[in-house]
Amino acid sequence: MKEFIEKEQERRTQTVYTQEDQRLIQEGGYVSPTPYLWDDILIAVTLKKPVLLKGPSGSGKTKLAQSVSHYFHQPMQSVNCSVDLDAESLLGFKTIVTKEGQTHIEFVEGPVVQAMKKGHILYIDEINMAKPETLPILHSVLDHRRMLTNPLTGEVIQAHDNFSVIAAINEGYVGTSPMNEALKNRFVSFSIPYLSDKQLNSLLVSTYPEVETQKLQAFLSIHGDLKKQVMNGLLSDEAASVRSLLDAVQLSVHIPEKRAIQYAIAEKLEDSMEQKLVMELVDTWIPPSLEEGSHPW
Repeated sequence: MKEFIEKEQERRTQTVYTQEDQRLIQEGGYVSPTPYLWDDILIAVTLKKPVLLKGPSGSGKTKLAQSVSHYFHQPMQSVNCSVDLDAESLLGFKTIVTKEGQTHIEFVEGPVVQAMKKGHILYIDEINMAKPETLPILHSVLDHRRMLTNPLTGEVIQAHDNFSVIAAINEGYVGTSPMNEALKNRFVSFSIPYLSDKQLNSLLVSTYPEVETQKLQAFLSIHGDLKKQVMNGLLSDEAASVRSLLDAVQLSVHIPEKRAIQYAIAEKLEDSMEQKLVMELVDTWIPPSLEEGSHPW
């Protein structure tokens, strides 16, 4: 398996990209929560299978996609889905250009077209936030044909050999809708869980070596309590986001821990009762301090 992946890595890293495209190559750093998940996803990418990452907010789906870009030294085009996403957002748009006194219409290529032509990774974030009628335009891109007839120009585009698609989905969130079965069936699907406590500890220690061990342990304990409350249905998934935890630790280097957690975790939650619960859990690990003052709840 390793040899199969490494052979593809060697092939892709030999591709020459422009300086502009090289800036789209992402940083790595994803930590796989299971011994096999990372390699299995690389196998799917190597086989040119569109990959669907399913998991709660903050479980590392975007970092995983960025790490695939880093591993293959491959630029990544990103699409952030919303109800306003339309064909032009994906494929590009026509604009009027004036050169040397002459006016003509020029087509500005969107992320899908650029990724297909140049052999980039196409990352589609929160794919189930898009309107169901928008995404069927990608059906022929995602199946064995790996091609697209651009309805805006009539151009037939055959995907570059390196072209890969990774999509991410947060299931059950407000504003999302179930993926169309015809679309979902074109992906190989992977569930992305949170890191274990041991893995998260290693990540924090390696990422923030300047933070004292006692402080990191307090953050880990708080994160563990937040995960329990998420599992009990008392907090939204965002409360246990690894991304938010890392933000809080980084802030705590410069401001008191409680305020760091307040800004990075609690205030992201829309429900005031959830915000209050987060800060009450924090109080059990970080006793109230007169120097810090009290939080607004």
